[in-house]
Amino acid sequence: MNYWFAFVLTLLAGLSTGIGSVLVFLTKRDNTKFLSIALGFSAGVMIYVSMVEILQEAKVTLIQAMGEVNGSWLAVGAFFGGIILIAVIDRLVPSEENPHEVCSTTELKGIHSSPTEQTKLMRMGVFTALAVAIHNFPEGLATFIAALQDPKLGVVIAVAVAIHNIPEGIAVGVPIYYATGDKKKAFRLSFLSGLSEPLGALIGLLLLYRFLNDVVFGVLFATVAGIMVFISLDELLPMAREYGKAHLAIYGLIAGMMVMALSLLLFI
Repeated sequence: MNYWFAFVLTLLAGLSTGIGSVLVFLTKRDNTKFLSIALGFSAGVMIYVSMVEILQEAKVTLIQAMGEVNGSWLAVGAFFGGIILIAVIDRLVPSEENPHEVCSTTELKGIHSSPTEQTKLMRMGVFTALAVAIHNFPEGLATFIAALQDPKLGVVIAVAVAIHNIPEGIAVGVPIYYATGDKKKAFRLSFLSGLSEPLGALIGLLLLYRFLNDVVFGVLFATVAGIMVFISLDELLPMAREYGKAHLAIYGLIAGMMVMALSLLLFI
């Protein structure tokens, strides 16, 4: 098993939060059509690969190891267990600092620089960075496990996760940049918030290394599928609709599904 390859993929996916921070300084914040399409595309990739590939692979693996009845039940249970896990993590983060709670573009553009507002923005940026780190932890484990089991699938998931990490980087970078006027500080905190993804991969490896077998892989794959579906429905699609017209998000979603389906067919 190529642990280093899986770890590097997870690291690159996590550090894409820094790209979001850079975009704050290089692009107009009122031009959000591309971001809307990209978020929809990422959701389409993640939903399709979760339901069609990852969950099915988990089910096949568990059936082979435990029999059809027990394997099927465990696969479905792990899938919804992943949804519950990420939902609980999401609920534990206050909505004001939760990167899954969409901040409108009007709010971002309407920020001024009074001392009181600067203090509030700095606090918002720091807490958002912590929230992003908390949310990225299970995503890091998901990307790592997928890449470990199937390198090609791992690359696809890493790209999808990287795309959806970009707006989280924006959420961290914007308030800190407006509060301090310091681009380097905004970029640094945004960049560091993504390190929790490779950290999740590292801790997952240390905890699970001795227990990795077909049953564990099957359960983890099904759990990963649940996590990715929840993230897509709870975060990516609402953000895509917020940052652009509803149809753009759907077009991106369908395009993501089509590209994912085509890529899977090409690997048959």
